[in-house]
Amino acid sequence: MLGTLMIGLREGLEAALVVSILLAAAKKAGRPDAVRLIWYGVAAAVALSLGIGAVLTYGAYGLSFQAQEIIGGSLSILAVGMVTWMVFWMLRASAGLGTELRGQLNRALIGSGWGVAVIGFISVGREGIETALFIWATTRASSVSPLLGFLSAISGIAIALVLGWALYRGMLRINLTRFFRWSGVLLIVFAAGVLAYGVHDLQEAAVLPGPFAPAPANAGPLASWYGEGAWAFNVSGSVPPDGVLATLLKGTIGFSPQMTWLEVAVWLLYVVPTMTLFLRGSFAQEREKRAAVPAAAH
Repeated sequence: MLGTLMIGLREGLEAALVVSILLAAAKKAGRPDAVRLIWYGVAAAVALSLGIGAVLTYGAYGLSFQAQEIIGGSLSILAVGMVTWMVFWMLRASAGLGTELRGQLNRALIGSGWGVAVIGFISVGREGIETALFIWATTRASSVSPLLGFLSAISGIAIALVLGWALYRGMLRINLTRFFRWSGVLLIVFAAGVLAYGVHDLQEAAVLPGPFAPAPANAGPLASWYGEGAWAFNVSGSVPPDGVLATLLKGTIGFSPQMTWLEVAVWLLYVVPTMTLFLRGSFAQEREKRAAVPAAAH
């Protein structure tokens, strides 16, 4: 639930910031008709995101177990890719996001202005689709019911809307650079757990080597990744899989009492380089901003 709350909060705040920039630019341009069109685009994006969430949640019923695991594992890996792209995109784009959106808006205002609705739809729809996909993958990985995951994400989005409104009205000031940095750190950790679970799904479907299928005759060096030798550890006796501790660890860092070598390897190979690159870029960006302030003063 913490993972879905965080994705709802972060994605919701990103969308709220984008919408507030578009609304402010439209009002400054003296185009109240554009304000209405922006809201049309936002409403359409929200409807699309909810539809995708419903399809992901209920669309797999009736498929075979193997098909469900293949689809679930593949979409989990896709969700991790989208969230990873999102945190790095926001890291790069945050400095010039307002200028870029205002430029798009000015071009879209030419003529009937329906291009403004398209900008609102694309900007919010991208965040909404990422949110729907990652929430679905997170709830599957953590065994949280879809309803609880959805309510948790809605709570995060509601908080984000309040923060976005307060920022738009000038009633609140927060360090967005630090907020997106540390929320990005949490999302990378959550994403690693979703990635490991996606790999587990593909192992259960016998798409990847794992303990759920016998080693093929031509497995060669990979033979040890099949059967009982595929398990990296099993601490189910000390950490019951249905206990509170196991549930918390699975829902946050992706730890399960019983994990395969491939799951552990994928978790580490994702977290270590991704976290290093993200933090290095974030702190470098902050140093550049600090260096630019005295230069601008002179």
